[in-house]
Amino acid sequence: MLTPQALERRIAGWPRAALDVPLAVGFTVVALLLGQERPPVGWRALDTGGLVLTVVTNMLLAGRRRMPVTVYTTICALSLVHVAAGYWPVIQTAAAMLALYTVAAARPPRTTGVCAGGLVALWVVSGLSNPHSDMGTVAAQSVVTPAALWWFGNAARRLARRNAQLSAVTEQLRRERDGNARRAVAEERVRIARELHDVVAHHMSVISVQAGLAHYVFTTDPDTARQALGTISGTSGEALEELRRLLAVLRVGPEGAGETGGDNAYQPAPGLDRLEETAERVRAAGVPVTLEIVGERPRLPPGPDLCAYRVVQEALTNVIKHARPAAATVRVEFRPHQLTVRVTDDGGGRVPANPGPSDGHGLIGMRERARIYGGTLAAGPCDHGGFEVRLTLPLQPAAGSPSAAGAARERDGPGHDGKR
Repeated sequence: MLTPQALERRIAGWPRAALDVPLAVGFTVVALLLGQERPPVGWRALDTGGLVLTVVTNMLLAGRRRMPVTVYTTICALSLVHVAAGYWPVIQTAAAMLALYTVAAARPPRTTGVCAGGLVALWVVSGLSNPHSDMGTVAAQSVVTPAALWWFGNAARRLARRNAQLSAVTEQLRRERDGNARRAVAEERVRIARELHDVVAHHMSVISVQAGLAHYVFTTDPDTARQALGTISGTSGEALEELRRLLAVLRVGPEGAGETGGDNAYQPAPGLDRLEETAERVRAAGVPVTLEIVGERPRLPPGPDLCAYRVVQEALTNVIKHARPAAATVRVEFRPHQLTVRVTDDGGGRVPANPGPSDGHGLIGMRERARIYGGTLAAGPCDHGGFEVRLTLPLQPAAGSPSAAGAARERDGPGHDGKR
């Protein structure tokens, strides 16, 4: 058994034209019941012909939405026949009024005005056909009723047009929202990919070199092999810590509540204060690294701090992969309004430590990081040999600048896997 709410929903889902048939039947029944009453003086009671005419006239309302002007014109014509036959015109008036309202709701005001004139003429003819009619009342009704029907129908037409426009705007906004959501997902994937690349590429490069060294000297130099295994253990532990932090951020739900994954799940992202640790790992991998810090280090925003650290990490990783044996120098200069980071190597030995295809995008990822915070990144061979990566970041960006917008972003940025 359908509940009233379910029935209402089902009816709301029907085409609006399908509801016109029950409406036409209802108007027909009401007209027939009205025709059974004693008509006023001067009008005939309905006979068989009048009943048929009444049924045909009112059932035409079933097609009022599909052909509003045609249905209205036909109803007015049949109503004139009804009046000419001497039947009480009030019996057909309701059908003509509803048909005029439908025309006003579906057609421009000019068309409605012409049709309203037809209803006025019908009303006047009906009044003139009976000498007992009060022409003052007939005249008032013939003007006020069509005007009211025109006004309400025209208001319904404007409302339907506005609703259609709002529906179109809503659909456009929905498409834009879906497009923005897709773009946001793509950008988030890029940020996650960049962070994963920075974590995995650097640490796995160190682990790979140390594992090869340990294997090579395992029997001939146990102390060196033991030291290499210790470096592998420390590097892998740090990589797991950073991955755990990244995955903890990804587990956070839309309400901001997520799995913490332990007390260390939300450890701060690395910054320039961890350059010494990174240099030690690279030295353990067989690349001498010299750190040079120039100027007094200010309190850096988290985003630029992470950006500078990741650029140094990626540049040293590329030295391990592609320039060994080589020595690297990391120079960090803190100026009043600018941070400059240079990573250079002497280019000793151009045979990659880990042969493989070099179709990655490490430099692209570094440039993207620099661009987020309003900086620039340049990379290329040095005149005296070797390779240099140079990062420049503004430390005090003007309000509304790209770097100010970038500083508001999450510091766990995405990236592309890549090689120099």
